[in-house]
Amino acid sequence: MKNQQTNRIKNVTFIAVLLIILGVAARFFPHPPNFAPIAAIALFGGLYLNKKIAFVLPIAAMLVSDLFIGFYSWKMMAAVYLSFILMVGIGLLVKRNKKFSTILGGTLLGSLLFFLITNAAVWIFGTMYPHTIAGLITSYTMAIPFFKNTLMGNIFFVGVLIGSMEMIIVLKDRLLSGKVRI
Repeated sequence: MKNQQTNRIKNVTFIAVLLIILGVAARFFPHPPNFAPIAAIALFGGLYLNKKIAFVLPIAAMLVSDLFIGFYSWKMMAAVYLSFILMVGIGLLVKRNKKFSTILGGTLLGSLLFFLITNAAVWIFGTMYPHTIAGLITSYTMAIPFFKNTLMGNIFFVGVLIGSMEMIIVLKDRLLSGKVRI
């Protein structure tokens, strides 16, 4: 029993480190704006890992990469980081009734929250738009192309990460039950 628990801790640690490395590396490779795996990593953590590790994953990936890329307005960074923390929370909620539709719904909700929170922060803390309702609407309107990339990136990376994990779970169950042989 203790050996199984040790193996599980090693597996979870390996997955967590791998996801942090993926998140950091992805920020250095050329990619369309907002087409990134961080939100998918956050959702994945909420779905499959314990709470402490799940909340650390996206923040660690962002902090480590921000050390190299550079920090910017702490208020804007707080909005971005908060969005990813909320994505972990969505993953924890989806975990209760994990199926394709709830994972897709969680992905879409997380994307929408990221869009709303970060662009409200641009309007509130920035100087690009007047601090009026028209300015807020303009902030959201100008961000629509980025939202498209956020949606596509989140759907892609959630599909890859969660799809891979579910395939591993199914194959492991089949191997253990003797239904599949190597």
